[in-house]
Amino acid sequence: MTWSTRGTLMPGSTDSLPTWLDPVARAVDGIEASKLTQFIPTAGVGVHSAVLVLFGDQEDILLIERATDNSLHSGQPAFPGGRVEATDQSSSDAALREAQEETGLNPVGVTPFAQLPDLWIPISNYVVSPILGWWHSPSDVYARDSNEVASVHRIPISEFINPDNRVRIRHPSGYMGDAFEVNNLLVWGFTGGLLSTLFELSGWSIPWDRDRVVPV
Repeated sequence: MTWSTRGTLMPGSTDSLPTWLDPVARAVDGIEASKLTQFIPTAGVGVHSAVLVLFGDQEDILLIERATDNSLHSGQPAFPGGRVEATDQSSSDAALREAQEETGLNPVGVTPFAQLPDLWIPISNYVVSPILGWWHSPSDVYARDSNEVASVHRIPISEFINPDNRVRIRHPSGYMGDAFEVNNLLVWGFTGGLLSTLFELSGWSIPWDRDRVVPV
C-alpha cells in the first residue's frame, strides 16, 4: 500500500464549517507528514488504522479512555478509532464506524472535512489515518463496550490550550512528548502530540512552561 504524505480537504466539506474551525482547515490543507511526525511510513510497513479527531459544536473534542487491560495502550486517553477493515470504503468510513462502535456516536451528525497524512506509530506498527470531523449534530455518547472503553469525554478546546493544563511527559523508555492534564486524564503519546501540533499550526496555542515535566 502507498501511504499518503500530504493532508487533504474533503471536497465541498469546508463550506459548512463554522468560522472558528477555519484556521484548522487552512493549516491542514496540503500539510506534509514531516510537519506532524518523524515517523513517516514506507510501503509495506504497518497495519492500517484510522482515528476520528472530532470537533464538537461546543468547541470541544471527543476523546475516549481505553479500558484497562493487558493491551499496549491500556488505560490511555485516545481518539476513537481502530483498524481499517476490508469492508470499509475509506479511512473516513473506518474512523466513523469505530467511533460509533466505541461511543455510540451517530455518524449522520458528523461531516469529515480533512484527512491528515498517514502517520506511523513504531511501537504498535500501526499506520494511522487521522480524519478531522465537524460534529454539527451531536448525539449522546457513552462507553458502548466496556471491554474496550472505560469512559468517553467531550473536552473543551479552551481546557487543552490553557497553559496550566499543559506539560511534557517523560516515559521510562526515554520518550519525551507534549501532554495535557484535562478532565482527570493525562493525554499523551500519539493523541497528545497530534493535538499539540494541531493547536500550534492553527494558531490556537498559548505559550506554556515546557520545562514542566511529569513522569508516566
